[in-house]
Amino acid sequence: MEDDIPVQGLTKEGEKSSYILMENLTDEDPHSLELYVELACNGLFGAGQGSMISPPDPDRKFTLYKAELVVFNRDVHELLIDFEILCDMAKLLGDENQRSYQALYTANKMVNACNVDDPSTFAEVHRLASDFLQQQNGESQHTVHAMGHCHIDTAWLWPYEETIRKCARSWVSALRLMEKNTSFIFTCSQAQQLEWVKSWYPGLYTQIQEYAEKGQFVIVGGTWVEMDGNLPSGESMVRQFLQGQRFFQQEFGKQCCEFWLPDTFGYSAQLPQIMQGCGITRFLTQKLSWNLVNEFPHHTFFWEGIDGSRVLSHFPPGNSYEMKCKVEELLNTVKNNKDKGRVNDSAFLFGFGDGGGGPTQDMLDRLQRVQDTDGLPRVKQSTPEIFFSMLEADTTMLCTWVGELFLELHNGSYTSQAKIKKGNRKCECILRSIEVVSSLASVQKNSFQYPSSQLQHLWRLLLLNQFHDVLPGTCIQSVVEDAAKYYEEIQSSGNDLLKEAIQCLLGGSVQETGKNINVLNTLSWERTEVISMPRLEGDEVLALVKVPSVGFATVTNPLVPPHPVMVTSQGDGSVVMENGILRVMFDSLGRMTSLSHLLYQRETIPEDCCGNQFVMFDDVPLYWDAWDVMDYHLETRKPVSQVLKSLEVVCPGGVRGSVRHSIRISDTSKIRQDIILDACCPYVKFKTEVEWHEAHRFLKVEFPTAVHSPNATYEIQFGHLQRPTHRNTSWDWARFEFASSKNTRCHC
Repeated sequence: MEDDIPVQGLTKEGEKSSYILMENLTDEDPHSLELYVELACNGLFGAGQGSMISPPDPDRKFTLYKAELVVFNRDVHELLIDFEILCDMAKLLGDENQRSYQALYTANKMVNACNVDDPSTFAEVHRLASDFLQQQNGESQHTVHAMGHCHIDTAWLWPYEETIRKCARSWVSALRLMEKNTSFIFTCSQAQQLEWVKSWYPGLYTQIQEYAEKGQFVIVGGTWVEMDGNLPSGESMVRQFLQGQRFFQQEFGKQCCEFWLPDTFGYSAQLPQIMQGCGITRFLTQKLSWNLVNEFPHHTFFWEGIDGSRVLSHFPPGNSYEMKCKVEELLNTVKNNKDKGRVNDSAFLFGFGDGGGGPTQDMLDRLQRVQDTDGLPRVKQSTPEIFFSMLEADTTMLCTWVGELFLELHNGSYTSQAKIKKGNRKCECILRSIEVVSSLASVQKNSFQYPSSQLQHLWRLLLLNQFHDVLPGTCIQSVVEDAAKYYEEIQSSGNDLLKEAIQCLLGGSVQETGKNINVLNTLSWERTEVISMPRLEGDEVLALVKVPSVGFATVTNPLVPPHPVMVTSQGDGSVVMENGILRVMFDSLGRMTSLSHLLYQRETIPEDCCGNQFVMFDDVPLYWDAWDVMDYHLETRKPVSQVLKSLEVVCPGGVRGSVRHSIRISDTSKIRQDIILDACCPYVKFKTEVEWHEAHRFLKVEFPTAVHSPNATYEIQFGHLQRPTHRNTSWDWARFEFASSKNTRCHC
């Protein structure tokens, strides 16, 4: 037999196929054979040692011991499915339900009537099962909307390039099932994955478009990838929908009406407004079923954002996007539903997921038998459009949840792989700056060509890296390395585009025109700040400048600060810094002992407390190492106070005052920090460098305040959100650690 079996649309020219695709036996060809082969990839993408989420073991090998040619007997297969469903109903419906006894006795009759040596008995045995399963439900029975699904993590325990192959293998299997099951409907999200298949497997992509036209291959979600729901900026979240909806419109002639995000680690309170602005009024996920402390009270409800925008939301009550169409799953879907009486329809996503695979023929055979069987919910193969339309038909009884959908688990994902978070934020900033400056240049200079295609390419790279196992840092090292390369490409190409736009806008040199310096401000408010300004002699000098919003200023003579910064060393090694707005005091360890607003004479640091206090905590979660941090870690607090270098003055004042100190974390880890106070600046800056060689430990920095309030206000995408500062209820203390603005982690 040849090493590879080529399948149209699955093998790119010059690429050796690493898998074999098998066609299922058809009833019309009883003499054909099906090859059962246990295939396993060697090494890199297998589960690691000791745990399914451990790093890959590069030395892991698999051996194929047996491959058999067998005759597939369709009649026997049908009987096995019949018998499985009857046995499950007998076991799971309960002793108080007479239907369970009927299932048991029917199964017993099947065993008695079946003679394995006489295939002619099989038809009668199948009829016994069919007679039982075709006994229909009443009109009030709950309806389960079954949708074929294949959640494929765009990267996780495998790199991006492997996901391309996963998509091809999974989706070609779905198409082959559609050929044999004309009622089979398959949902597919993430425009990025479809774009990959279009590029690498054009034949397969053409078939996908054909089945999409038939209504069997259904695109959902509306986003470029299934992104993280907390860490991207508001602009990035909008771009996820913009790029996704544009792709679906161009390639499939339609946009999505539902946001499809089954597996991310919490959901920003701003998402309903963003969804509404992108033409989406429906939302599906299931991840809050993972809550560690509180059980979320609804499965179907309205979700309201911070501006009052509402979207119809549904959590499949089966609490999974990987159903196998078993009787137990159908019963749990009805049993778990927290909105009984308010709604009578639920979604049911079936198929192997995470690593791909999707639905199987066995799953479809089970669904065919339980469509309308007394004792089970009514089941229909459906689409998101049909399902949500049924929910929208009567929403008068639905409850409303206001604010963020907080996942009480995976809090460690806010800071895991810090370099990914840093790369994401830097790239978000540079892409925004390019667009602002390019827009100004295109308006003022007719010769300037706005870099639309280049920006789309860079934005899509950034959006890809915001996938919910990449940006949170819950992926293997090779994915982190791939993400870092994309960040480097965005910054390198972005800097070139930005420089070109600035040169066109300002004319000539980017910064210097004779003795004048051009300073650009891309933000939407006027800024008076200290900058490092180049001089003709080649060195640099600090200068205070004022620049209008979204504009530039030509600086001939820097501003003179109304209140120069003063830095005063005290006899005990402490330092006082003032700039006319703030008065700040640091002890010899660099800890902030006082922070006063001079106008209001308000002290910010509580008595007997210090700001800028570095502390260490143990980091030993229950299981998910890159995902989780448990509340008990707060009991292991240990202040860092071993001095390497006491506080020293670096810049004595004028437009800037700064001091520097170093402290030791351990024998191998240390911190060096510059503390900066600029003229006219209402805040203190901290530039911190950490040499880190620790494992299963947290380093945090504390800034206690003298403000007493039951709530604190946090910046989120395009707005603000209040969270409690107390632990009155289990819902309050479950938020012991959460995402704040600029990817910082907070705890109370």
